[in-house]
Amino acid sequence: MKREFVDLAGKLASFGEHGSPRVVAGFNGHDVMVVKVQGEFVWHSHPETDDCFFVLKGRLTIRMREGDVTLLPGQLFVVPKGVEHCPVAEEETHLLLIEPAGTPNTGDPATAATKHAT
Repeated sequence: MKREFVDLAGKLASFGEHGSPRVVAGFNGHDVMVVKVQGEFVWHSHPETDDCFFVLKGRLTIRMREGDVTLLPGQLFVVPKGVEHCPVAEEETHLLLIEPAGTPNTGDPATAATKHAT
């Protein structure tokens, strides 16, 4: 069995655009992605799945109707399914995301960003 690791910093260095998730691995029907974000995303929810955010670099505030959560590097937060939220990054922020394969990042396939493989 060949064992390979994923160099997250290398994957993030390979692209510059914001809001364009890159699938870097998969397991048990889930996509593991990296993405660079800056600015305010759209308010949205995921009716069928939780939304997992892990900050690698920068600072991310996840706005929710019940109150905001601010994450720094090394911190993780899971937005429960069905909870409306709006991620905001005042500076360029690098994230690791894990979600079931095929999950649209806006909760709506018509408005979701295309996931790219790296």
